[in-house]
Amino acid sequence: QVQLVESGGGSVQTGGSLRLSCAASGRTASTYAMGWFRQAPGKEREFVAGISSTGGSTTYADAVKGRFTISRGNAKNTVYLQMNSLRPEDTAVYYCAARPLYDSTYQGGYNAWGQGTQVTVSS
Repeated sequence: QVQLVESGGGSVQTGGSLRLSCAASGRTASTYAMGWFRQAPGKEREFVAGISSTGGSTTYADAVKGRFTISRGNAKNTVYLQMNSLRPEDTAVYYCAARPLYDSTYQGGYNAWGQGTQVTVSS
């Protein structure tokens, strides 16, 4: 079982940056593919970015391409989401998630979730 804890959320103005972190624990945590999702008030949770267990492959939602970067730490059990050029529509609770296998064409199968961290972007 993988446990996930997010940190790094906060409030910024339009155009600002934030870096989210996700610490994964558990015997097999470093072998899991990881992802970031977000849920805005009144909306369904949506995929933001995903990364393979090695960090060599990444996938992004169209809405964040070119602005957000997902990466893994050297020990592979920490995942980051660098968010630049933030917009008010990026306001949401951001969740870290893990799944056994990476698949760039399918964003389901995540079986571990963090508690979420709030990101608020003001205009």
